[in-house]
Amino acid sequence: MSVPDFLTALSAAAFLFYGLACLFSPKLVAEFERYRLARFRPLVGSLEVAGALGLVAGWWFPPLRIAAAAGLFVLMLCGLWARWRIRDPWPAMLPALVLAAVNLAIVLLAVGGL
Repeated sequence: MSVPDFLTALSAAAFLFYGLACLFSPKLVAEFERYRLARFRPLVGSLEVAGALGLVAGWWFPPLRIAAAAGLFVLMLCGLWARWRIRDPWPAMLPALVLAAVNLAIVLLAVGGL
């Protein structure tokens, strides 16, 4: 398995898990209330699931992989901003930071930037 394929599989699995949790987990309902972004929780969960599916579909239609990874990168930047805004500690930001980096790497590898 190539590095881009491994990163794509890793990101797709993570975002499918987190997206479904965002949509259905009471814990994430409370988290989004803590972020003061409760009204955006269904949108964020839906975007995460759509991004995961876009990454998987990107194995057959490569431009979709790039678009999905770019969208998930931006979503993670927004997540980092939301956590920074409420003064979360850096360790709490690590998952979003790692997933942002993974998706940026997918984009850069796909367009030949790495």
